[in-house]
Amino acid sequence: MEWRALIVDGFERLPELAEEAFAGVRPADFDRPPQPGANPLGWTVWHLTRVQDGQVAELMGKPDLWVGKGWHKKFNRPPDHDDSGYGHTPAQVRAFRSPSAKVQLDYLDATTKRTKRYLASLKPTDLDRPLEPGPDPSTVGIRLLSILADCHQHAGEAVYINGLLKAQARARRSAVQERRPRPARTKAGSRRR
Repeated sequence: MEWRALIVDGFERLPELAEEAFAGVRPADFDRPPQPGANPLGWTVWHLTRVQDGQVAELMGKPDLWVGKGWHKKFNRPPDHDDSGYGHTPAQVRAFRSPSAKVQLDYLDATTKRTKRYLASLKPTDLDRPLEPGPDPSTVGIRLLSILADCHQHAGEAVYINGLLKAQARARRSAVQERRPRPARTKAGSRRR
């Protein structure tokens, strides 16, 4: 497998993982943390997309899609290139309001397509281009792997949050069913109707 196909495959998996993360979760729960202090599902998927969008745009030397293509408007957020979730306080995370899963997935899809176009433009020698001066500088190749690893880590978190939210919903339904009064039994042990 050629290097480009391998990296493209890694980025192409992100929309599938994000779709899996949203599957079966009520939109009302996108902004609910599974535990106090934890990041909610909607914020986590938004953050992984912002990581890819912002950092790949920086490598390209172009504006990110967030502001450049107006995605911030669909999320009801300010046109701020630095609004990516990095450094968000717990209060800022709680204040985040996720749009629909469709908007989230459309933004990730647009970002992934742009990343693939960028990767198609690279030559193997471009991967060794230093990004920072110094004795052990980061390179384009190292940054791409860092972006991909970070996004996959967050995608895994999002899928895990999905499982926690579904388990909590099952537990709530089960608790409600247990509190419901049961029909009285007759002497023969059958239930009255």
